Amino acid sequence: MVDTAVRSGFAAPAAPAQRNKKARWKDGRLVLGVLLVAITALAGAKLLSSADDTTTIWAAKHELKLGTPLTSDDLTTVRVRFTSSDDSQRYLSADSDLNGLVVGRTIGKGEFVPKDAAVPASDGDRTEMPLSVATGRLPSDTAVGDLVDVWVVPKAEGQQARPVWSSVRVLQIDSLKGVAGGSARRQVTVGLAESDLPRIPAALTAISSGEPTLVRKAG
Repeated sequence: MVDTAVRSGFAAPAAPAQRNKKARWKDGRLVLGVLLVAITALAGAKLLSSADDTTTIWAAKHELKLGTPLTSDDLTTVRVRFTSSDDSQRYLSADSDLNGLVVGRTIGKGEFVPKDAAVPASDGDRTEMPLSVATGRLPSDTAVGDLVDVWVVPKAEGQQARPVWSSVRVLQIDSLKGVAGGSARRQVTVGLAESDLPRIPAALTAISSGEPTLVRKAG
């Protein structure tokens, strides 16, 4: 008698697993999409960071005259992107303390407020002293707000230059016209503190026989 093996459907060997190539392809797209989102987010963050590379400074709402106290009522804040840190350091930042500061020179409407035009109130109480200075006896880019030492160089040979005033502030600077001999000169007004006033007579005597010379100081 020959036994015939009866195979049940439950005993049938399982078919080999087939990998879903379509799903695998979808997984690749998912990874690529995640990478693209990450790259876009990084690029956007970098762009926003560079776009906010600005400095907030003060600007004048209207014209400000010499000696006017600096207050936020007369100023407005503006955001400016400077090409260098040196340029940004020239202007008064919006977080600067305005207490005790006055206008050291006239500031036009809408003009950024330069640091050298925001001076201590004590400077506003100084006596104005005009000087006629030959163009070769002061830095060519001398500006209002600069601190200078005033020397007098005698016209006679063999005499030494002598200091007259130290650390006085330039309040105004203009060109002089119609000078005899055609020599170019500048009229420079400096501010003298009370302690500088006793030297005025000696300074005028020295200037009458010499040439005032301005030496600019840093700061």
